[in-house]
Amino acid sequence: MSDTFHSRTFEITTGTGEVALDVTERCAAFLDSAARGRDGLLNVFVPHATAGIAVIETGAGSDEDLLALLRDLLPADGRWRHRHGSPGHGRDHVLPGLVAPHATLPVIGGRLALGIWQSVVLVDTNIDNPRRTLRLSFLG
Repeated sequence: MSDTFHSRTFEITTGTGEVALDVTERCAAFLDSAARGRDGLLNVFVPHATAGIAVIETGAGSDEDLLALLRDLLPADGRWRHRHGSPGHGRDHVLPGLVAPHATLPVIGGRLALGIWQSVVLVDTNIDNPRRTLRLSFLG
């Protein structure tokens, strides 16, 4: 059987605050139509210079802990050379150096092969841009 490639983009509104937004269900829904029970790889990509993709536990505080850590590591103050946008926006352009804008995940039998507590999360600290694009691509 030959490999197939399916890709789709989704528009997501993240709002006016920092977010760690769980997109696992969106990934699973995409795989229902794209993978159709096959094994392969899912690539999750956010084509923005100020957002990233993480695989973490959500709902038990880890998502908020990640945002708090990023605030500690990348404070929204005047130290950044990149200065357009809201005060401290330069830190948002450094974020993808710490939280990559992509993740490639195994798909087994058409389903994400995540650990029991793992979720796929869009990390967005840029309060100036509430609209994001998420690209999901399946190869299998």
